[in-house]
Amino acid sequence: MKKKKRLLWQLYPSYLLITLISLLAVSLLASSAFRQFFLERTAADLKSRAHLLEKQIESFISPLDEMSVDSICKAAGEQSFSRITVILSSGKVVGDSEKAPESMDNHANRFEVAEALLGNVGISNRYSSTLRQDMMYIAIPLEKNNEVIAVLRTSIPVTAIYDELHSMQIQIGFGYLLIAIFAAGISLFISKRISRPIEEMKKGAEQFACGDLAYRMPSPDTEEMSGLAEAMNQMATLLDNRIKTAIKQRNELEAVLSSMEEGVIAIDRDEKIISINQAAARMFKSNPSDLEQRSIQEVIRNPELHKIVKSVLGRDDHTEGDIVLYQDEESILNIQTTSLRGEGADFIGILIVLNDVTRLRRLENMRKEFVSNVSHEIKTPLTAIKGFVETLRHGAMDNPDEAKRFLNIIEKHVNRLVSIIEDLMQLSVIEQRDKSEGIKLEKGHIRSVIKTAIQVCQAKAESKKIKVNLICHEDISTKIDTQLLEQAAVNLLDNAIKYSEEGGLVQIEVITTDTEVCISFKDHGIGIPPKHLSRLFERFYRVDKARSRKLGGTGLGLAIVKHIIQTHGGYVTVESNPGEGSNFVIHLPNFRLSNF
Repeated sequence: MKKKKRLLWQLYPSYLLITLISLLAVSLLASSAFRQFFLERTAADLKSRAHLLEKQIESFISPLDEMSVDSICKAAGEQSFSRITVILSSGKVVGDSEKAPESMDNHANRFEVAEALLGNVGISNRYSSTLRQDMMYIAIPLEKNNEVIAVLRTSIPVTAIYDELHSMQIQIGFGYLLIAIFAAGISLFISKRISRPIEEMKKGAEQFACGDLAYRMPSPDTEEMSGLAEAMNQMATLLDNRIKTAIKQRNELEAVLSSMEEGVIAIDRDEKIISINQAAARMFKSNPSDLEQRSIQEVIRNPELHKIVKSVLGRDDHTEGDIVLYQDEESILNIQTTSLRGEGADFIGILIVLNDVTRLRRLENMRKEFVSNVSHEIKTPLTAIKGFVETLRHGAMDNPDEAKRFLNIIEKHVNRLVSIIEDLMQLSVIEQRDKSEGIKLEKGHIRSVIKTAIQVCQAKAESKKIKVNLICHEDISTKIDTQLLEQAAVNLLDNAIKYSEEGGLVQIEVITTDTEVCISFKDHGIGIPPKHLSRLFERFYRVDKARSRKLGGTGLGLAIVKHIIQTHGGYVTVESNPGEGSNFVIHLPNFRLSNF
């Protein structure tokens, strides 16, 4: 690429070259004019000298007096510092101020002499072989009766003229050099004066390009440059305002997108991510900056999503649906798509809004299961009651033993319904109290609560010959609702006894840490498969439905325990393996005595 020159070095040489050419042309013309002037003045002077001698010489030509003519030539030549020669029409020299006439050649062939013989004034500049120097010759005709009888020639060496002209040329050359130096300075000054505002504008433009839109260009003296500087300053002001507005709008948009819980992804027609917010990036375990300008297929490896994207890009349509995303764990995302259009309403891509509906869908499933379970749990005893009532009505009343057996069965199912309804109502009361007014917690000793729960379950434990062992220090206490915590302990202890084999052992141990009071209910019963552990505390969830109903459970005991402990600010955990028993642990906050 050709190297570009600064404006100064384009203007300055041009100005200087024009000036130097002009000076050179003037110098040459002046030198030529001076030379011509001096030669013309010399010719006129020689002609005047010839005319001064014209009459005097004519008197000695006719009749011819060679001695007198030669004497006049020598005397006049000595006085006028010029050479004077008289030549007859035949070319013979009869008088000369420098040489003896008889030694000189015939001059009829000399240009100036030939011209004078024709009746004209002859002028010639040539080298004289006689004097061995350049001479100027002027010859005038001497006429008598309109006939040229002789030629009077005056001459002078032109070497002196050339020397004088050379001296003048040297002086003109010095003047030319001085003027050239002065012109160079003036050209440089003018070039800088012209280029300086442009240089300043270049610096200003560089400042603008670097983002310093607060910079303002100085106003030059010239009207055009001043107008240009003002226009660029106004442009910078407008551009600065527009950039600030755009940045403000972008920041507001980014703030809105960043604060959204929904994920937002903008995709162009090539399926590349134009923009993605923090929520969407979190869904895919990444950062927004790492995902932008990458293909959606590279970032999200989900065939269902790719199919939706291709479908929407092909039809320019809207769609909505759920996809299942498998990363560290399964998550369900609800996808809504809409067209993404540019300024001219041209279709440039799609906008995808992602909602993590994993919890919502699970809650919906739990709600459906809950409704189904409630319906099943209530419908089963009601169906049995209805069947036995119809049996009684159709003749079983006549058989007292059968009637009594049927009534016992009916009573059993009624009691089951009552237990379910009581547990549901109790669970509802606990939730409502926790949401509205909260549960009042007071200092209570854990050992006394557990001992009461053991007494409540003692009969059931003795019927299965199960020993309940309590390990708890007398002084362990924290903030509790005694009645609710007792119910939670009864439920856990009842389950431990219910699912233990005859003659087994249930151990209750209470330990404390700096932050928690932990109550452990450990049995050595049938245990629970790991896949069921995460759902044990859901309402009506049963590991073995047939066995649970046979043992008389309502399916709400662990749900009640969970909500009771949550109202205390704690939580419940479980560890179990099939055939190895289960260990349910209540974790309560450990409030120090100073805080009671």
